[in-house]
Amino acid sequence: MTLKDVALKIRPMAYAPYSGFKVGAAILSKGGKAFAGVNVENVAYPEGTCAEAGAIAAMVAAGETEIIEAYVVADCPSPVPPCGGCRQKLSEFAGPDVVITLATTDGQEQTYKMSDLLPGVFTLRHMENVK
Repeated sequence: MTLKDVALKIRPMAYAPYSGFKVGAAILSKGGKAFAGVNVENVAYPEGTCAEAGAIAAMVAAGETEIIEAYVVADCPSPVPPCGGCRQKLSEFAGPDVVITLATTDGQEQTYKMSDLLPGVFTLRHMENVK
């Protein structure tokens, strides 16, 4: 099963009672496992949590910490970009050359390197002077 298949299969499970905007994400870890996530909205935070964050949480809970590929899909007119928070989360676990594919449910796809999605990423290197 491809990352695309995983993301498309999990997307309908998103919990989006306020927006109706369901997003599915799948990431491939360095260990060769695929992890899936969906967006989850709630009344206190109607924007909810993002699908990418869910997939990353599942990966970390399984003891893995490195993404080697990711796929994100939603039913929208053009491929859905991750929000700023998810770009930062992805960058924590994906190197600058990791391919992130953004897609629509009707088959449009755009691929980016992580460094293209979040140029100038904040890293631990920026905190080296902290004592």
